[in-house]
Amino acid sequence: MADATWTGYDDRFLGTPVPLPRSQGDDAVRDLAYPRFTVLLDPVRRLAMMTGVNIDGSTLRDLPRTGEWRLDPRVPASEQAGPAVYAGNDLDRGHLVRRRDPGWGTVAEARAATEATFAYPNAAPQAGAFNQSKELWLGLEDHVLAYADTTDQRVSVFTAPVLAHDDPGYRGVQIPRRFFKVAAWASSGGADNGRPRLEAAGFVLDQSDLIDTSQGVLTVPGLGGFRTFQVPIADIEVLTGVGFGPLVDADVLQPVAVRGESAWRPLRTADDVVLG
Repeated sequence: MADATWTGYDDRFLGTPVPLPRSQGDDAVRDLAYPRFTVLLDPVRRLAMMTGVNIDGSTLRDLPRTGEWRLDPRVPASEQAGPAVYAGNDLDRGHLVRRRDPGWGTVAEARAATEATFAYPNAAPQAGAFNQSKELWLGLEDHVLAYADTTDQRVSVFTAPVLAHDDPGYRGVQIPRRFFKVAAWASSGGADNGRPRLEAAGFVLDQSDLIDTSQGVLTVPGLGGFRTFQVPIADIEVLTGVGFGPLVDADVLQPVAVRGESAWRPLRTADDVVLG
């Protein structure tokens, strides 16, 4: 599966440096490069603590879905949340880096990149219920790409579960209740000394109401749903313990007088998203 030519996330893709966000602590991670994206795998939680992907919207390919979920041979199977977690229940293998996001360039390049997203380190358990809020979450990259078309639609996106210490356990894996996404792009408006201005937006999806492992068997209530919020990237730093470097100051919600969950912006449609 792995290819020596896979170079992973490019921190200069936007024309201004955007390092891959990493833990602010001393957590051990497995740094896994794929074509145009990188996964930082937490070997204890067996899930990604960070993914980063470069998206060139101007050359995206609309390819048929190909690829099968598989373990990454570069790390032990015991460090990955593999097929047993998803068998016989209502959990989806939720792509962190979406299948289509690295699928740009030539047809061959795009196909290889999209198929690489089917690695278990790039998956996280998500409740199988699919509603409008989840559709919004999956479409956020497209919305940002459309907004960033002045820079040839180049966007870098960072997505992962929030690995909270009190997430409920299930089949040897703690099921994340929340996910975050941070999108970054370079805007030509207000460029400084001829350099594009970095802008970013942060989002949190909450699936807490859909996850119940209290009886030792995963159940998904019939009511409730995913809730999606736009939140300050500084709040995501606090929530995750991950350092987002220049993206905090690039946040389009800055300055924010009030922080914390009470101030998060609930999103119902893409029109609710603030990008500038």
